[in-house]
Amino acid sequence: MTAQEVRLCALLLQEHFGEVVEKVGTHLLRSGALNLRALAHETRASLDLVKKSLCVLVQHGMCTFGPGRRGPAGPLEYRVSCERILYMLRYPRYIYTAKSLYGDTGELVMEEILQRGQMTMSNTVRTVADRLTQNMEEVAIKPPHTVSLTSAPQDGQSTDYNEVVTAFSRLVETHFLQRCPPVDTAISKKTVSEVPESPASTITQPSQPENYPDCYKLPQIHLTGRGKRRRSDEDGDVGARVAKKAKLEHTEACGDEGIYWQVNVERFHLHFRHQAIISAVASKLDQTSSEIVRTMLRMSEVTTPANAAYTQAVSANEIFRALPPSYNISRPILDQYLTLLVDDPMEFVGKAGDSGGGMYVVNLHRALANLARATLESVVQERFGSRSARIFRLLLRKRHLEQKQVEDFAMIPAKEAKDMLYTLLSENLVQLQEIPKTPDHAPSRTFYLYTVNQLPTARLLLQNCYKAVGNLIDRRLFETKENKTLEVTQVLNRILGQGKHPAVPCCARPGLETHRHLGLKFPCYELTGWLGWSGNRRHLEKSQRIEAILGSLQASGAEPAQLAEVEEMITAPERQQLEALRHHIN
Repeated sequence: MTAQEVRLCALLLQEHFGEVVEKVGTHLLRSGALNLRALAHETRASLDLVKKSLCVLVQHGMCTFGPGRRGPAGPLEYRVSCERILYMLRYPRYIYTAKSLYGDTGELVMEEILQRGQMTMSNTVRTVADRLTQNMEEVAIKPPHTVSLTSAPQDGQSTDYNEVVTAFSRLVETHFLQRCPPVDTAISKKTVSEVPESPASTITQPSQPENYPDCYKLPQIHLTGRGKRRRSDEDGDVGARVAKKAKLEHTEACGDEGIYWQVNVERFHLHFRHQAIISAVASKLDQTSSEIVRTMLRMSEVTTPANAAYTQAVSANEIFRALPPSYNISRPILDQYLTLLVDDPMEFVGKAGDSGGGMYVVNLHRALANLARATLESVVQERFGSRSARIFRLLLRKRHLEQKQVEDFAMIPAKEAKDMLYTLLSENLVQLQEIPKTPDHAPSRTFYLYTVNQLPTARLLLQNCYKAVGNLIDRRLFETKENKTLEVTQVLNRILGQGKHPAVPCCARPGLETHRHLGLKFPCYELTGWLGWSGNRRHLEKSQRIEAILGSLQASGAEPAQLAEVEEMITAPERQQLEALRHHIN
């Protein structure tokens, strides 16, 4: 684990889970395994906050626990996985893949589970159905004079639970979703506050999901109905009653209590790897060859382990039967394509036997190595030019060369070749190996050979990518911080109708507090008390929404009665609060 990885993990944890979780997670990354008491003492955070932070990390699969240095009789120790935290960078790609394969329903299922870490099937189905129903209403085109906050969904504008169950089942069948492994039964008898203090002899970390026999077994749930629309009531009592009613409905027994599901990130990585191999074959040969490779990968994608060097061997007869009918590939032509793929220097496809018309496999490790090599060559060419890329490719092919040999083989003048080699050497893309003829290592009796180590070079580029992503996040935070004060000024001027913001000189003074409500930086002592109250925040947001509705109605030529009806949505006490805020600012 490098410093760039720890820095990027800290930024991701802070962005998604807050400062406390970031503090706990970063300390575990730097210190290794720690028990609860030691973690609370070293981070100087309260025991309760540390427990909640660990619960968040465990919920999202970023933290594991197990017996510590003292053995089963000692306290549990917690470890944070840097790799799992960095997977958050790929969450948008996971969601997009689910959408491209299984539509909007699959996209929302993946989004909900990624956002919450673990969910039961019944809760996921209800939540996704409600969101789909809400989206249907927002997409539906209505005249401006029909705006209503209490209208119910019409027939055909709600999503049936069975539709979401079908998408969920397809994700499980293709192993994109999997059950969370069961935890020791001793955990279920303890409260959350007791779990971190329990001895390790009564708590065991769940094993890998693939080792669980029912990892991809769907439960029989009893769930019927359709998605419900989320109400936008501003009345606190009504909202509380609606939330309580929804909570009671969600606590009904559905038959899958205690069965939680999580995203199988390894399965997504296999899918990304297969797509990269298919694209490489298509660019190297043609579309028909890539479709043959796609068919071979699809036939063995579920049965091939994640770290396997080869896919499961399939016969030419099975490949011929599994090909899409639209390609109209005859058997002789298929044999010619398979022979072409086997004889190709890239060696993406290999032959494992002669039974069944020939047994063929996809060489996964060789394919990934060739893809990594092509990426390295592309990076060198973009940064240092085509001649440097020629030298780099030459060293990859010849392994070890002296400077004079590089000049001759690459057909580049000596001075230019020397400068390019030293530039690549300074960037750690090329290594220099000394082979002495005598024990004294005299320069006149020593061979100096240039070489390229592909794996360390690829790791170097990966660290550069981590550094670039961290710099982008830092830059975004800086730009957001710089624009917060102007953003607040524009919002208040729009809501309160002021020509200019009278508190700007006050905000320009240094060393003032940070206002975090409304998600904005507002360094002004005079307004902190007013904007800090959650009631004022709700009134400001409501006033802004109503002004938007009024503007839409006026643009469409609505009647005065309709405008008055919308204006009455702001009650008299709320108007008094807004007037008091305006008076305080003035």
